[in-house]
Amino acid sequence: MWKWLHPYAKPEASFRLAGAFVPWFTALAVLCLSVGTVWGLLFAPSDYQQGDSFRIIYVHVPAAILSMGAYLTMAIAGFIALVWQIKQSEIFVAAVAPIGAGFTFIALLTGAAWGKPMWGTWWVWDARLTSELILLFLYLGVIALYNAFDDKALAGRSASILSLVGVINLPIIHYSVEWWNTLHQGASITKFAKPSIDSAMLWPLLLNIVGFGAFLGALSLVRFRTELLKREQRRPWVRQLLLGTGEA
Repeated sequence: MWKWLHPYAKPEASFRLAGAFVPWFTALAVLCLSVGTVWGLLFAPSDYQQGDSFRIIYVHVPAAILSMGAYLTMAIAGFIALVWQIKQSEIFVAAVAPIGAGFTFIALLTGAAWGKPMWGTWWVWDARLTSELILLFLYLGVIALYNAFDDKALAGRSASILSLVGVINLPIIHYSVEWWNTLHQGASITKFAKPSIDSAMLWPLLLNIVGFGAFLGALSLVRFRTELLKREQRRPWVRQLLLGTGEA
């Protein structure tokens, strides 16, 4: 059943496959982010309570969702690395971590900018905000752990273990607004039967979520290819690639 995946256990095959997907993810990201951002910032109606300040939602919400999505992807890759001993999965964990940290920082920064006019303060030790901050520290921990060892095989296993341990924080982030009395608003777009956001505001937001996801995918694959080349730099296929005799 999984025999079609076996060729991609070879680093050179993984490198080529990742390279094939980068242009598609990039094109999707540019298209969705261009349409979604222009639609949301210029044409979506103002919120009846928040006015135009609500428009930060088109950056904050996608960044927050993808900050968790990136970590979940890392945890899955870490699980595969530990169970099936696939080196490329360890490399993928290391590749995604800085990007996920960037998305988490954007989510926290835009959340603070949104919170100031809504709550009257830049920061409160709210359950949602605090658990999102912990997520940033988990990303930084994975990055630091991976770079703490000269032996990259040991570094990859250590980073994979931490990514799996930290995944327990994801349901805490998601359900924090239901489990505790928080200032952060509840779900607006995940109630598909009846979203508590007007469709004129919802569609550009969904486009930006897809665009941020594609952007995350493109950046992750580019970093994966770079990390793979670093790990495999002494292999013949890398030398052939650098000399222009191999396929990119």
